[in-house]
Amino acid sequence: MPENNESLYLAPKSTSITRKYKLIIAAVTLTLLILVALTAYFVLAYQASNSATDSTLEVRAESESGYVESGTNYVAMPRPFVFNVMEGERDRLVQIKVQLMVQNEDNEALARKHIPLLEGTLVSVFSAATAQQLRLPAGREQLRETALNALNDATTKLEGRTLIHAVLFTGFVLQ
Repeated sequence: MPENNESLYLAPKSTSITRKYKLIIAAVTLTLLILVALTAYFVLAYQASNSATDSTLEVRAESESGYVESGTNYVAMPRPFVFNVMEGERDRLVQIKVQLMVQNEDNEALARKHIPLLEGTLVSVFSAATAQQLRLPAGREQLRETALNALNDATTKLEGRTLIHAVLFTGFVLQ
């Protein structure tokens, strides 16, 4: 008989232990589900805010330039431009990643065809820049405009028309 009493006595303890484990597992599972739901919510909210920002930037770009971007394409230069500029007695290293904005697919195809010419033109424009010019936002804007004019002069001589609508610096490092 004592064996029966012991087994009856032990049964409630094991069920209370499994109940505790079940509660702990349920709590952990619920916490994980809440974390997954919050993560999904924040990711979707971030994507929605980025798409709203992108559309706002597109509208702002259209209104500022008066240019409708329906046929806008971009031509990325295959390599970043890396060069040195002197600042006093110190050599500064500059790296610029460039993309060219063109107005339609024909201009995009011609720009891709003439990438070596465009790279050479950009190298000559960038090599004439000073460290002070590269350091200031107004100087970088002036450099972009100078590059745009030089690129359009080169393509006008070759193709008889301008191909490039804007020069964009997608990466700019001055060390």
